[in-house]
Amino acid sequence: MSSKMFRYSALAGMGWVAVALLLAITVSWAAETSLTGAGATFPYPLYSKWFDVYGKATGVRINYQSIGSGGGIQQLKAGTVDFGASDAPLSDEEAKAMPGQVLHIPTVAGAVVVAYNLPGASKGLRLTPDVVAGIYLGHIKRWNDQRIASLNPGVSLPNLAIAVVHRSDGSGTSYIFTSYLAAVNRAWAVRVGAGKSVDWPIGLGGKGNEGVAGLVKQTPGGIGYMELAYATQNRLPYASIRNRAGKYVEPTLASTTAAVAGAVKAMQRDVRVSIVNAPGEGAYPIAGLTYILVYRAQRDREKGRALGGFLSWAIHDGQKYAPALLYAPLPEEVMKINERAIKSITHAGKPLLAAR
Repeated sequence: MSSKMFRYSALAGMGWVAVALLLAITVSWAAETSLTGAGATFPYPLYSKWFDVYGKATGVRINYQSIGSGGGIQQLKAGTVDFGASDAPLSDEEAKAMPGQVLHIPTVAGAVVVAYNLPGASKGLRLTPDVVAGIYLGHIKRWNDQRIASLNPGVSLPNLAIAVVHRSDGSGTSYIFTSYLAAVNRAWAVRVGAGKSVDWPIGLGGKGNEGVAGLVKQTPGGIGYMELAYATQNRLPYASIRNRAGKYVEPTLASTTAAVAGAVKAMQRDVRVSIVNAPGEGAYPIAGLTYILVYRAQRDREKGRALGGFLSWAIHDGQKYAPALLYAPLPEEVMKINERAIKSITHAGKPLLAAR
């Protein structure tokens, strides 16, 4: 079978939306197209799956460096990658400093969990916003502190020092976590604030979500924030967090989706929204969207068309891979917002993708 016939056979297994688009853009895959990206570790488990499935079906090879949101933004700014990835959207000032207009494409939503390594309390801890902030400010130093014990009656909490772990690199996961703490705790907002990188009051630094998970796993008494998939992969328990409605909520697909649902109207105006501390009894409070960042005006015509084809596949057919990896798929309304953004990608002033 010729390589061209094989690729059309592979496309037959994909959804009709992706097939229609990929045929419409008429990318020649006689020679494989390669794309490079860098950035967020938060969505890396899902992106790895996407790049593998899409590459096998289309021949478009995507090399992605999971280096943290800050690193991805810097590489996109320097022009050394075709796309960046970040859980922290660009601020207006950051966007103005980029060499071209940057589109934000939300891909999925995920939960940032507070995971821990605590002998004798393998699951089921409850934490409030003030307790989480107190731990990361260094005010709560031991696991049997009354402020933790009062939330967890019947749980045997050891007289063990709390080993706080945070990210050492510029991180969108840190942006989500610190944005949450700044929203719910005035002392944190005044002393530390929110950002991809902050001046942490205490703790050990780990590189990437995987680094934080590794440090917590190997440290009795450890506590750290990470994307849900990393805690699950490392078999780390994580806390239920009291939300804005006063309910203790576990990080699940349903509770993350509930957090996204409250932001859809705001996303009609600007996709750069925060979904931390969302309203709703079922909403998990430490959740965020993750974005792929691309330049609206592409320098390379064929790479731009390949990139647009991948993005269209990711926001449609790619969504079916999200739940198994513990990410919340996009609502239909957000898919439509993304479609308009992707159609606006140009080369030499002309749209790269055929209208759908």
